[in-house]
Order: sequence, then structure tokens, then C-alpha cells
Amino acid sequence: MLALRLGRGARPLALLRRLLVVAASAGVGFLLLCTLGWAMKHPVGSLPRLLWCLIPLAATVQLAVAVARTDPGTRPRTGLSAVGLGPARLTTLAATSTAVSCTLGSVVALLCFLRLRSDLTGTLFAGQAADLLARNQPLPLAAVLTLLALVPTFATAATGLVMRRHTRRTARPAESTDPAPAPTGLPWGVALTTAGLAIETYASRGGGGSTPPLPGRFDGSSAGVLAGWSLTAVGLALAGPGITYLCGRLLQTVRPGAIRLLAGRTLMAEAHGIGRPLGVLCAVLSGVFAANSLYGPRDEPPFGPLTGLGAALVIGCTAATLLTAALETRQARVPTTTTLHHLGAHAGLLRTAAAVRATAILAIFAPLTWMVAALAAVPLTT
Repeated sequence: MLALRLGRGARPLALLRRLLVVAASAGVGFLLLCTLGWAMKHPVGSLPRLLWCLIPLAATVQLAVAVARTDPGTRPRTGLSAVGLGPARLTTLAATSTAVSCTLGSVVALLCFLRLRSDLTGTLFAGQAADLLARNQPLPLAAVLTLLALVPTFATAATGLVMRRHTRRTARPAESTDPAPAPTGLPWGVALTTAGLAIETYASRGGGGSTPPLPGRFDGSSAGVLAGWSLTAVGLALAGPGITYLCGRLLQTVRPGAIRLLAGRTLMAEAHGIGRPLGVLCAVLSGVFAANSLYGPRDEPPFGPLTGLGAALVIGCTAATLLTAALETRQARVPTTTTLHHLGAHAGLLRTAAAVRATAILAIFAPLTWMVAALAAVPLTT
């Protein structure tokens, strides 16, 4: 009940972020139900189609966790433990809010699916759409409930684990003034990215050089290419904080001035917060570029009606997660910004430092995205 009251009294920006979680959950639920409808008429080859749905599912879970971390109603504050809102209770509130949002999205997905099936006086479809909706067959209730419970379950569990660590770290009485430690996941990220590209190369050669079908066509998909791309995405996510940290350190080399020093120190301090979303965004954009160069312009698109929805979910959730992480780091910088203002730093200095940070990130991650996309597309096109 407290989670519902906090949600009702939240600010418009917080409500907008929660509505994004609801929309993403509804989109993933609809994809899963359409995959179920296709599997009811085409049992063979339905597993790769279900595996493709794990990508937007993971992007939605990541967005839900990021929104929970920036929720004003579950943010640790001084004195809340005295009224019974300690780290454990705040974690429960955050997980409950995430469960409510994701469950609402799953309900919306079910209503839309049933309406399109004409079970709720919807519109009749024929051809491939009828195969996706399984209009002439009864839906298995257990399978429908299981698929719709995937997003709320994974999102709630991930939110609970992340918020438990986050609230305990934030609720400590004395904060350390030491600089942020360097992220340690860069070597593992490089290794996993290399392994993922190698798996994609091996899977494409095993398929005789043919391009892997995208998850909207009705002839199956390449599980090996999907596994390789997923491993590459995990590697870039692990390497993202380390790359961001190194980017901040490079800004401070060769006699830095006040702007470069401030921008570099800020990037180093925020590497853990924005580095991982940057790595995931790099993986998603590299996958989009690789697919574009792989299939190229064609008279008939190589994907079906649900591929656009899945791609929009992945790109939208990833971009929204990065913006939410940037908002979280901005909130964490408020005491530092206030101190700088008291010391006489003008607003133009802070805006220039922010522009330098954005330029440095773009200068590092844009070539990295292009390089990963090129390496992923070369073995598939030869």
C-alpha cells in the first residue's frame, strides 16, 4: 500500500519513467505471446524465436532497475531509519513498485493480444498475422501466465538485488573522500567481446555463409549468431566502466587546465554509474549497424512484423537506461556542484566541463561501436 501511495504522489518525471517501464513490459509481453502463438502452429524452430525475445527482455529489466535506482520515493535519506524506512524496507518498496509496473504492462500486453485475436471483439487478421495470434486455437493458460510472469519476476529480482546493495552503500554515516577506484572489469570485458566475435564467426561459417534470418521471418533464426552477439554485449557492458574511467584519465594528461581536470575527475567518479549503460548502448548500436550492412537495402525486407517492435524496444530501453543513469549521476553531483558554486565557479565553467565530457565519450565510444559492428559483419558477409 505504501508503494502505491508513493507512486500516486510522485513527480511527473518519475511517473513518466514508470510509464516507460510499463510500456516496455507490455511490448515484451506482446512479443512473447506472439512467439507462443507462432509455436502453436509451427512447433519446429520456435525455440530460436523465443531466444530472440530474451534481448528485449534483458533491456527491459535493465531499464526497470535504472528507474528504481532514481525513484525519489525509494531514495535513502537521513532519518528514514527512525520511522522504519531502513535499507531493507526501501529495497522492498523499490521491488514492489517495479513488480506493480511490470505486472501492469503484462496485463496490457494480454489485453492487446486477446483483442487482436478477436477474443475481445477485436479485428480479424489473416495470413502471417493469424499465425502469430493463433486465432483458431485455444491458448494454453499455463504457458500464457508463465510467459507474462517473466518480465515482472526478473525485473523484481534484479531490482531487489541491486537496490539492496545500493541502499546499504548510500546509507553509510561517513562517506570516504578518496577518489573512485578504477573498475576491474575491463580485461574480462575485452575477453568476452573477443570470444563473442569468434563465436559469431564460427556460427556464420557453419551456416555456409548465408545470412542469419532476423526474428520476424518465418524460417527460423541462427542460435549461434545470437549467442555470439549476446556474449559480445556482455563483454562491452563489462568493459564500459573501465573505458569510461580511462577516458577520464586521458582528459587529465598533458598539463590539464581547470576544465579538463574537472571533466576528467567527474568521468572517473561516474565511470561505475554510466559506463555499463554506455557499453550496452555500444553493443546495441553495433548490432544495428552490423545488421544494416549485412542485409542492406532490399525490395523485400528480411524481417517480419515483430522485428521492428523488438528493435524499437531494445534501442528505446537502452537509450532510456543511459539517460536515467545520467540523471542519477547528476543527482549525486548536487553536493559537489553546490560546493563549486560557493567557491566561485560560474555556471559557464560547469557547462563547458559537461560538453568536454560528452565530446570525450563520443570520441571514444563512436569508433568502438563502428569497429565492433565491422568485425561482426565481416564474417557474415564473406
